Amino acid sequence: MTVQMSDLEAQLTALRDEAQQAIAAITTLEQLEQLRIKYLGKKGSLPQVLGGMGKLDATERPRIGAIANEVKEALQTGLDQKKAALQSAQIEAQLEAEAIDVTMPGVFRPQGHAHPLTSTIEKAIDIFVGLGYTVAQGPEMETDYYNFEALNTPPDHPARDMQDTFYLPDGNLLRTHTSSVQIRYMENNDPPIRIAAPGRCYRRDTVDATHAAVFHQIEILAIDEGLTFNDLRGTIKVFLEAMFGEIEIRFRPSFFPFTEPSAEVDVMWRGRWLEVLGCGMVDPNVLKAVGYDPEIYTGFAAGFGVERFAMVLHQIDDIRRLYASDLRFLRQF
Repeated sequence: MTVQMSDLEAQLTALRDEAQQAIAAITTLEQLEQLRIKYLGKKGSLPQVLGGMGKLDATERPRIGAIANEVKEALQTGLDQKKAALQSAQIEAQLEAEAIDVTMPGVFRPQGHAHPLTSTIEKAIDIFVGLGYTVAQGPEMETDYYNFEALNTPPDHPARDMQDTFYLPDGNLLRTHTSSVQIRYMENNDPPIRIAAPGRCYRRDTVDATHAAVFHQIEILAIDEGLTFNDLRGTIKVFLEAMFGEIEIRFRPSFFPFTEPSAEVDVMWRGRWLEVLGCGMVDPNVLKAVGYDPEIYTGFAAGFGVERFAMVLHQIDDIRRLYASDLRFLRQF
């Protein structure tokens, strides 16, 4: 039995020395885990050596057990220390690989900016919101009723000839103005109302330097008790001065089927009169169409083309430049 105990002692000592050398040579956490299983796992080297304790005399087992515990503790300590060292080295390598030299110049990425149409719309809407208006929107595909009839333009009205319309196979159409938004809004809201309606419109215009088949409008509508043409004039004056600065303004009589009286508005720009928008008092027939009593309520409306304003503000000579996506042109803004 003495020989057996000596053999176990020698095996445990050899196992400890072998494991410590193996631990020292490990370079990855994965290898270290495999080594732990090899020596300390259920079927590892240390449990296999301890399997021979059953053949020892009962008086010798405590000594071998104490040695085995020392070996196991030494191996576990070596494994833990190696694991901590490998993890620390891994973190250091990662930090070094991901380090940023804050003294190096940054990578230049050109910043985007608003398209001149977008910036013009935003500027105009900001002005009207500041005056107490709410932004309202509606569909670009409309019915004849909302685009024409409810705006006092029956099927045989000559005003339809002024707006060459894109009709769709199902009988609908692409809206020729954002006035249809006013009808939809009034149908669902009671006075007083003040709205600004920006949006895309469509007309069968011949495309040239000042006309496009697709364009943008902003229209305003105010309905309340006691509104007069003077309220309209004051609103238009405040808006145009906010857009163009101190400027001379004039109103000329005109005609629109949904306003009466109606007017065109010109501004003195670079030494000549320039037409910028149309406006007027809402026709009583339009108020009746949405269920408003024209004996109680009055209102005014105005609308303008965003492209016209953008071309004036930025001195653009051709409306087609706004849609060409030419970066040489767009970078100027």
